[in-house]
Amino acid sequence: MDELWMKTATFLIVDDQEYNISLLERILTRAGYTNLITTTDATQLELLYRDNEPDIVLLDLHMPVMDGLSALQHLKEWKRDGDYLPVLVLTADVTPEARMRVLHEGADDFITKPFDRTEVVLRIKNFLKTRYYYLQLQEQNQDLEIRVQERTKEIEQAKNEILTVLGRTAEFRDDETGQHTQRVGQLAGKLAHALGLPEEEADLIRRAAPLHDIGKIGISDTILLKPGRFTPEEFAKMKQHTEIGSIILQESQFPVLQLAKSIALSHHEKWDGSGYPSGLSGEDIPLVGRIVAIADFYDALTHERPYKRAWTHEEAIAEIQNQRGIHFDPRVVDAFLEVIEPFNDNESIE
Repeated sequence: MDELWMKTATFLIVDDQEYNISLLERILTRAGYTNLITTTDATQLELLYRDNEPDIVLLDLHMPVMDGLSALQHLKEWKRDGDYLPVLVLTADVTPEARMRVLHEGADDFITKPFDRTEVVLRIKNFLKTRYYYLQLQEQNQDLEIRVQERTKEIEQAKNEILTVLGRTAEFRDDETGQHTQRVGQLAGKLAHALGLPEEEADLIRRAAPLHDIGKIGISDTILLKPGRFTPEEFAKMKQHTEIGSIILQESQFPVLQLAKSIALSHHEKWDGSGYPSGLSGEDIPLVGRIVAIADFYDALTHERPYKRAWTHEEAIAEIQNQRGIHFDPRVVDAFLEVIEPFNDNESIE
């Protein structure tokens, strides 16, 4: 128990009789309490309460203008939810009816008039102990909440780093910079936002999209790094990366990885039904797959790979417009044309 805190606890004493206040001041000062805020005007209660944030309130029951019952009602309104502030009523009215009314309005106890010094000091000391322990518990809860928030932030950062690493794992095999996956994620997030998806969902797509080609882990280098066109047999094996990616991600219970599974499986489907692996068409293709399809296509065209030169920004835009309603969802193409800016390897990935 912190005795220094006890002695410096803030008292708010409200009694319309100056004599009663003076008497309480003498009793409390002799007991070692030093921080006493007093008033004989109950209408000053709110101002004094808000300015001083008392640790205990001593409140007269019978006062003009605002009596103790009205003051108790106001105190309940002013207190923060869950805040423990002991309120002791000063009264000579010891009838059961008066006690019941006062307790019903939120008082914690009574100090009867005329004051008995020993009773006053003991009652106040007991309630201040409870107030002290309450404040200590609140401080511990705040510390715990801060630690939980910090730990949650660390976990979220670790999860994002893992997503980044997973996305780059496959991409490093045919993209020396390893930045393709992150650029696709950034562009996919912008497209989702332009399509009017909620901010939280757009951010989820931004974080999931970099895993679109995670299935390339299962494709051999002789195919993945081959310059020039694939044979039909090689292309058939290359197309398996969509299903491999889906299998890799299928057991996860995390929403971002569940979304990544859908993206991995559907981002090579085409609006006209000529894509793979399932030949889905139109809106049967998940929207996230339609979004990532354009983001992946644009970034792949505008960056050099072992098997092709980099297209210019203008060439890529023209090709995407040509594929409107064939390869790509027309609505997603329109959103793409609204938000696209030239990406380059020097652009920071946030």
